[in-house]
Amino acid sequence: MADYLINIFLDDEKRGKIEAAGLADKIIEIDGKKAVQVEMTAKEQKKLVKGFSDLTFNASNACVLPAEAEAKLVGIIADMKTLDVMKFAIMKLYNPLAGKAPRSALR
Repeated sequence: MADYLINIFLDDEKRGKIEAAGLADKIIEIDGKKAVQVEMTAKEQKKLVKGFSDLTFNASNACVLPAEAEAKLVGIIADMKTLDVMKFAIMKLYNPLAGKAPRSALR
């Protein structure tokens, strides 16, 4: 079992991408909605919380990403055809330099 989960609730477009990637068997139901869950480690969770300060986790240690980040993650899942994408996806979702001035501007 993963340390943490990202719940991706599926509308028709997202569901189509997941099914086209051959992952229809990974679709589950959460609170009456169709979804897939992406597992992540505690280390990856810490990076996401740094990148998305308003991210909240439920009692099952699951969260929902902001829409833009979720769209990127669905695209990565569709391209890689697996839900085991966090090692790669964390680089695309977490930008440690976001909001910081370039070093040359500090001189």
